[in-house]
Amino acid sequence: MSSSMLNIGISGLNAAQVALSTVSNNIANASTTGYSEESVDQVEQVTQSNGRYTIGSGVDVVAVQRAYSQYLTTAVWNSNSGLQSATTANNLTSTLNSLFTGSGNLQTALDSFYSSFSSVANSPSSSSVRQAALGSASSLTSVYNTLGQQLSQQSTSVNQQIGSTVTSINTISAQIATLNGQIAQAGTNGNPNSLLDQRDQLVQQLSGLTGISASTNSNGSLSVYTSAGETLVSGQQSYALSSGANQYDPGSTDVFDSAGNDVTSQITGGTLGALIGYRDTVLEPAQNALGQSAIALASSVNGQQAQGLNLNGQQGQAIFSVGSPTVLPSSKNSAGGATVSAAVSNVSQLTSSDYILKYTGAGSGTNGWTLSTTSGQNVALTANANGTLSADGLTLSVSGTAQTGDSYEIEPTRNAASSLSVSLTDPNGIAAAAALAATASTSNTGTGTVGTVSVTNAGNANLLSGATITFGAAGAYTITDGAGNTTNGTYTAGQPITADGWSLSLSGTPASGDSFKVAANTNGLNDNSNALSLAALADTGVLDGGKTSVVTSYGNLTAQIGSAGNLASTDLTTQTSLFNEAQGNQQSLAGVNLNQEAANLVQYQQAYQASAQVISTAHQLFTSLITAIQDG
Repeated sequence: MSSSMLNIGISGLNAAQVALSTVSNNIANASTTGYSEESVDQVEQVTQSNGRYTIGSGVDVVAVQRAYSQYLTTAVWNSNSGLQSATTANNLTSTLNSLFTGSGNLQTALDSFYSSFSSVANSPSSSSVRQAALGSASSLTSVYNTLGQQLSQQSTSVNQQIGSTVTSINTISAQIATLNGQIAQAGTNGNPNSLLDQRDQLVQQLSGLTGISASTNSNGSLSVYTSAGETLVSGQQSYALSSGANQYDPGSTDVFDSAGNDVTSQITGGTLGALIGYRDTVLEPAQNALGQSAIALASSVNGQQAQGLNLNGQQGQAIFSVGSPTVLPSSKNSAGGATVSAAVSNVSQLTSSDYILKYTGAGSGTNGWTLSTTSGQNVALTANANGTLSADGLTLSVSGTAQTGDSYEIEPTRNAASSLSVSLTDPNGIAAAAALAATASTSNTGTGTVGTVSVTNAGNANLLSGATITFGAAGAYTITDGAGNTTNGTYTAGQPITADGWSLSLSGTPASGDSFKVAANTNGLNDNSNALSLAALADTGVLDGGKTSVVTSYGNLTAQIGSAGNLASTDLTTQTSLFNEAQGNQQSLAGVNLNQEAANLVQYQQAYQASAQVISTAHQLFTSLITAIQDG
């Protein structure tokens, strides 16, 4: 009997010792990130029966289990992916908003620039006022340049972060694969709780870098996949992603799976998903919209300049210059293929989109070419008589021989803000005066009077050569320009008379023999007509078919950026709440409760002491028995 008591006491002592060690380990790791509370799993030892009754044989410790729920742990991984994505997006959009507020207010610069033409209109012959107008133009281009360069720098930074994040994903994936092997090997000897905790913590880190899903295999290993279904870890094998240059833009980083397939558009969640999403849906559209605004500014101001005369009596020259659209051939194009160039031909139709021009082979599409936005929306192409192609305010020229499948990315506005500059250096070159003046002959007998004369084509070579309109019977007229060319027409009340890039409006009814002259304005020194028109460009529609002014386009851009920032901030608040809730639920199960552990410590201490007392009693009984036998 004492022998049985001894064995029972020893089993109880051992079980209490294991439990005390487990509680001690829980207390020691109460603040260890990723640690799961452990508990002792005990069962009664198999009892031997003597036929009439049974007596217990002690206790066995069958396992030390960690508190774990796959459901709660997966919820933490998923919410962590959303939280890190929201945090990254919020940081990036906050930086973007800071760029627009900290690099000089473009709205203020635009207002100052347009109002400078009002000052010129008030004093068209003042050199100092004209010089101040050019200074406002320089200040404006400086703000555009600064913003464009800062956006470009952020783009470079984001693309570098995409590459470094891919490297981090590969490092963690390899570590998970290594732990899979160790867990599978250790699993034959019991539950490797510390290894499982380490692996779960690595998976949580991985979920912060990219959206993932995971499944447990029969041998205890974990398979991990991206949100797009690409395998990152399978058993003891990890499958590395890679980062590399976009096929069109070497400065843009794409992500590829282990087989070399481009999976950039499929990556969501985590830091990597946020970086790609921000670059593609916020940053690049902002760069394009800013560039579109710069092109609209240059085009509208230069166009109005050409409709006036400067102080030297010459047609106004461009105030601004801006770079041409960027055309990027695919790295997959055949050698010695075609060369494509692009030019903005109609600013009112210009969009902020980027495009893919692809050659599908002779006899298909428009001269074998198709055009779509980078988001995949088809765009109608027009084939011109001179062999060029037109679409969305662009004219595309192709030289050389393209091969089927060759493609090109066209970025009409991406770099325009950085390339904007002031090309006019002489303040006398500001075309404040109207280019043309119209007068009626003093011998006219009809009621026709001059209304307005405006420039319709500033590039016409005969614009300033002068012309005489002579009326005959029944409204018939003949235009004789300065080069001796004649044009006949019939006057319709309310309809302008046009020739050589100008348009003349009359009121009343001219009589037969009446004549009118259109000629270069000789009052350029004091005339302010075109300066007023330049100032009015602040409210003149330029983009979107003439509906949106440069000022409004910038306002739309800042609203777009502000909206992206607000959405990111709201999403961060939401994702933080979801993560805290998921983590709280998981920790309520797996976290160490020090109060509970203190109670367990007392319980197992008492069990240990009691088991020791059983052993002591068994020893005393055994000693007494031996003594009695010896005495007998």
